[in-house]
Amino acid sequence: MGFVDEAKFFVKGGDGGNGCVSFRREKYVPKGGPNGGDGGKGGDVWLVADRNLRSLIDFRYQSHFKAEPGVGGQGSDKHGRGGKDCVVRVPLGSVIKDAETGAVLADLTEPEQVYLAAEGGRGGLGNARFATSTNRAPRKATPGKPGEERWLTIELKLLADVGLIGLPNAGKSTLLSKLSAANPKIAPYPFTTLEPQLGVLHFLYTDPCIIADIPGLIEGAHQGVGLGHQFLRHIERTSILLHLIDVSGDDDQPSEDYLVLARELAAYKRELLDRTHVIVLNKIDLVDSERLAEVKQQFAGLDLPLVTISAEEGDGLESLKELLGDLLEKQRAEVRHDLSGE
Repeated sequence: MGFVDEAKFFVKGGDGGNGCVSFRREKYVPKGGPNGGDGGKGGDVWLVADRNLRSLIDFRYQSHFKAEPGVGGQGSDKHGRGGKDCVVRVPLGSVIKDAETGAVLADLTEPEQVYLAAEGGRGGLGNARFATSTNRAPRKATPGKPGEERWLTIELKLLADVGLIGLPNAGKSTLLSKLSAANPKIAPYPFTTLEPQLGVLHFLYTDPCIIADIPGLIEGAHQGVGLGHQFLRHIERTSILLHLIDVSGDDDQPSEDYLVLARELAAYKRELLDRTHVIVLNKIDLVDSERLAEVKQQFAGLDLPLVTISAEEGDGLESLKELLGDLLEKQRAEVRHDLSGE
């Protein structure tokens, strides 16, 4: 069915059980008092972040989630059992919004992080609760409260350390397959990748990182043109953005390709320009040294790290991995410093 990164679903907490009206009826007890029990609380609906889930595909087959209602109270002061909770597991990186207002309710970024999506109703009170010195035989009980219910939307933003961005056919899928054990679809035509692909890049001296191959962006992607718009959100969580540029184009095409990407990022969310950006010139096996020097000169004024590679032939990949390892270790050291408060 493919990758699903948005879904709408309905949640309802269980209704509370009703309170009971009952009186003692034992033999030889002529004036038995009230003994109606309380109703049980309705179950809650919980969303739980699951690191093993990668898409929202399950929401295509189930869009209504309801917790169990509470059981009504009984005589002999027996309280009703509480309803069972409904637990819905969602991928890490899920953003939960109110479907009506669009307000963000939760951002589930940690494994096993939970969010109470719909609270169960409180159980009703049995008549034993209403006995007083002046009213010893109350015939009053309260009904259970209805469970909370609402429509929610869930939006998935991939959690990746490095995002691969580039125009269609820049070679992102090939690069991802060479840097990690991922097996994305690769073919020489635009929009080969129709869903974000994840891979894990291992280093010798630092922790591994997750790389996301974001489907090809084109000019106007932030306005919904092409396939890129629905995947731009996945770039938001990446700390390093690799701009993969095809150097085999004519004249100033490589620098123009970069400008298209930069404009789309800025138009979608300007703070993306503050991330760590790396220029990766790909397909150097298809040009001579003179042409490569010309292309590198086009990017000289950007003051960004620049690496030249051939993803197909493997040239320059070790240098790229070394650069990524250094950048990630620097970022992680800054995070550790911030957490220590030094």
